Amino acid sequence: MDTHHAADPAAPGLAALAGLLADETRAAVCLALLDRRAWTGAELARACGVAPSTMSEHLARLVDGGLLTRERQGRHAYVRLAGPDAARLVEDLAARVAAPARPAPGGLHAHSAGRALARGRTCYDHLAGRLGVAVTDAMTVRGMLRQDTGFALTDDGVAWLTDLGADLARSASSRRPLARSCLDWTERRPHLAGTAGAELCRLVLDRGWAARIGTGRAVKVTPLGARELASRLGIPAAELTAAEETRRSPSA
Repeated sequence: MDTHHAADPAAPGLAALAGLLADETRAAVCLALLDRRAWTGAELARACGVAPSTMSEHLARLVDGGLLTRERQGRHAYVRLAGPDAARLVEDLAARVAAPARPAPGGLHAHSAGRALARGRTCYDHLAGRLGVAVTDAMTVRGMLRQDTGFALTDDGVAWLTDLGADLARSASSRRPLARSCLDWTERRPHLAGTAGAELCRLVLDRGWAARIGTGRAVKVTPLGARELASRLGIPAAELTAAEETRRSPSA
């Protein structure tokens, strides 16, 4: 039997997609773009520590492969992730990578940045890290979210988010689910994504409950946010601000 012709027709496309992320620089680009911002090639080259010409080659492959889109504004060209599906693919794959036994080289700054990402960050357009998981768990305990039969907002959850100012109606007119599970790559537990997750993230940032740290994806709960999350969801402030070393390990 000719095994070449017997192969699943999707195999070449899957192999090509895997090849896009098989390079460490291209993987780093996709992880950086999980902040949902548009970046220039020069910015990504500096962030990844490669020459601009090398970055141009990597970006061309990622755009041609459908993971990134390119757009022009004046003299500058920007790239961003192609959409929520691309972001979900990157985050899901990152969640399946074994956590390093020790901090990656790069000194104190890199270690601190990693701890900040673990405490709280945006995953494309929803909350992730210990902050995202804590909010997800609190909503589940209070009957706003069900996880026993897949992720689903309850009537109480819809009412709570709507009262906060969330616009959940757009989920009905799009293919995006109202609520879905996204496996957190630092906590190794699910956090809330979908339209509800995106709206919750927007509200948390707009209301000043959390603020971005620098220009990356890391976010930090503000004193106002700590009070609001404690009163509305019963999340202890220490759960969101404790040092990374005190969090439960994935094997626990």
